Amino acid sequence: MEKHGVPAEETDSTGISPQIEENEEIIKERVGIGLSFDTGVRRLHILGREIQIYYVTGLVDMEAVTELLKELMKVEARGRDTPYVREAVENHLTEVQVDYKDNLEECIIEMLSGLVFILIDGEERALVVDVRNYPGRSPKEPDNEKVVRGARDGYTENIIENTGLTRRRVRDERLRHEIMRVGVRSKTDICISYIEDIADPDMVNIVKKELESINVDGLTMADKVVEEYIVDQGANPMPLVRYTERPDVAAVHLFEGHIVIIVDASPSVIITPTTFFHHVQHAEEYRQAPFIGTYLRWIRFFGMFASLFILPLWLLVVLEPRLLPDQLNYIGPTEDSNVSEFMQIAIAEVGIELMRMAAIHTPSPLATALGLVAALLIGEIAIEVGLFTSEVILYVALGAIGTFATPSYELGIALKIFRFILLIAVVSFQAVGFVITTTALFLFLASIRSLSKPYLWPFLPFDGKALWQVLIRTTVPNLRRRPGIVNPQDKIRQHPKA
Repeated sequence: MEKHGVPAEETDSTGISPQIEENEEIIKERVGIGLSFDTGVRRLHILGREIQIYYVTGLVDMEAVTELLKELMKVEARGRDTPYVREAVENHLTEVQVDYKDNLEECIIEMLSGLVFILIDGEERALVVDVRNYPGRSPKEPDNEKVVRGARDGYTENIIENTGLTRRRVRDERLRHEIMRVGVRSKTDICISYIEDIADPDMVNIVKKELESINVDGLTMADKVVEEYIVDQGANPMPLVRYTERPDVAAVHLFEGHIVIIVDASPSVIITPTTFFHHVQHAEEYRQAPFIGTYLRWIRFFGMFASLFILPLWLLVVLEPRLLPDQLNYIGPTEDSNVSEFMQIAIAEVGIELMRMAAIHTPSPLATALGLVAALLIGEIAIEVGLFTSEVILYVALGAIGTFATPSYELGIALKIFRFILLIAVVSFQAVGFVITTTALFLFLASIRSLSKPYLWPFLPFDGKALWQVLIRTTVPNLRRRPGIVNPQDKIRQHPKA
């Protein structure tokens, strides 16, 4: 019988036999020792017993393993005979984290996670020692969340480092890092982080149940796969969770009562639950004076508004010039083109998207050459041959700048999709199409729920104080209450001094 596509003999629990040879045969068959070069076993004879140490080369700290072997060899070298071999071995383990396992399947999973386990002939329990040393890069500032002032460290692909970066900023004894393994074959580590007396326990349980219900071979795309399981995305282009690579941003949300999900092998963490307005804030606003932070926030709001509406509105006044007041009658193409305005916009939008993709895949030494080619294609040459008018290039560029100014990459892409929908509505039905489609998009946003939380809170349902904090970068001493959207247990973040 097979379960989840895995043969039944691989999913059944296997106890540890006191006959070490039987365990060795099972382990060799399961992990391919002798076939896979990176899985291995080291055999020692200590106090008349055979001891086997199993490991995966690329996931362990070899210096720690060597030190462990030296300590175990000292047991034999001292020549003291004792019937308590397991206790003698355990007392010579210098590592901090040592655990017992009486199930061979669990031992193999721990081994493939970077730990080593020790089998002792005649014993029905294994010693599991944490000597992990995952390959990876050092914490550095994320490219897509840079700030002028502020911390320069960022999450990496190592879940152990990521939990450490979080705990460094949240030194609260009630911070919980609950870990589980997801994926029938990949056994990917996932950590659920929250502050116990702040986060809503019902929300924590919902997230746990959603993660435990994941039944898939492996999390090939790590956190993105997790997102698709915990929220019902469907055809909705709007981001329903927030991603961040900054530990300080994650810490702020933990203090507010959010839940942070850390997936091993991913440099970004998931913050949930979130609303639309969580995606329009940036760490830079809180690294400046409140007035400057508010200014930056409003400039960012303007850029997002422009990215969504400037092109559809321009196309609308081109198609219906009577809508323009006399003072703005200079707006609109003053030169003839061989291509309609809508097709010019569509071609330019596709061209910019292709250039963005090309920039991602272009090696750094060739980036300058790509920029020159792009400037020629979408610049003077395209205008001279009559493909584009200069005014189309101007408004397409303004829309693109607004997209890049959006703090959330996922939200920027979603706004681009909505912009194209508005353009189609305008070219099809002019002003009526623009009004109806804009209304429909607003109603669509109002109908979205992320983990049962209204997406447009605090605008709908209306919360004046919370909306004020969205529009204005409030000083920290005035932030006395936590956001009500997460239903925090402790609603007051700043209690008055006695």
